Amino acid sequence: MSNEISQTAQFDYTELNTVVDWIRFTISQLQQENVYFGHGTDNVWDEAEHLVYQCLHLPLQLNSAQKDHLLAAKITEQEKLKLSEWVMRRTQEQLPLPYITNTAWFGQMPFYVDERVLIPRSPFAELIARGFSPYVSASANPLHILDMCTGSACIAIALAMKYPEAMVDAVDIDPDALDVASINIAQYQLEERVYPLQSDVFDSLSGQQYDLIIANPPYVDAEDMADLPTEYHHEPELALASGFDGLDLTVTILTNAAQYLRDDGWLFVEVGNSEVNFDNRMNGLKVDWVELNQGGSGIFAISKAELLAQQDILDELE
Repeated sequence: MSNEISQTAQFDYTELNTVVDWIRFTISQLQQENVYFGHGTDNVWDEAEHLVYQCLHLPLQLNSAQKDHLLAAKITEQEKLKLSEWVMRRTQEQLPLPYITNTAWFGQMPFYVDERVLIPRSPFAELIARGFSPYVSASANPLHILDMCTGSACIAIALAMKYPEAMVDAVDIDPDALDVASINIAQYQLEERVYPLQSDVFDSLSGQQYDLIIANPPYVDAEDMADLPTEYHHEPELALASGFDGLDLTVTILTNAAQYLRDDGWLFVEVGNSEVNFDNRMNGLKVDWVELNQGGSGIFAISKAELLAQQDILDELE
């Protein structure tokens, strides 16, 4: 525990003796400090439960009978000390909970995360689960896939799990992010199918051809970067910001993707809130915006054939 935290965490927790005591106390602290929820939960009760349960190594999914028993369970003095540290880090430093627990979920799978990578929250999980329908045939068997801007490699690993015969290149410009990606690849024992590669977009991928290119690049525009809650400033800026309109890296991907796609290949790119800037930047480029049923937006799809057909527009973007 850092000196800053140990000096700050001077509240009296002697009367906080049960799991429900700590959940109630954590809710009060979160409310008092006006923390932002956006890294795995969207409300104060879920955030408090996740913090307390993970600190105590309790399962997050409990039925009502299990929860009733656990809520009354006693907390040890050592557990109280650790809980107090976590509550202070979450409220005083406004550190996102996944950086405290070193765990985030993507597609219901856990991944190691720290401040070297973005915390997974992409709606790509839904698209992967449904096999990129309706764009990719259910009978398709993509064998070579590129995950551009891989970060923690959660998307690359989810792709490898969805397509057991596929090889996945997990590409990132940041060697620190690739260190985290390697941890997750090893945890899922996918070293022989998922390859972390350092590259500035396509620069180190000469001659490669892919059935699918999945890209979750930085896409936060300058205005949104200036207004981000404190929690997001713990994440690497390199993984968030992408120019005035949030689309600088997306332009680079679009103008180069065709030469790295096989003839029947598809490109899928997430641009998040910068979807509102897309038409102004892209000079009429036609893409298909993916309909998502489980929340989220801002993913577009475009085939290699469409990229080639609109080459004149892409040339103007460069």
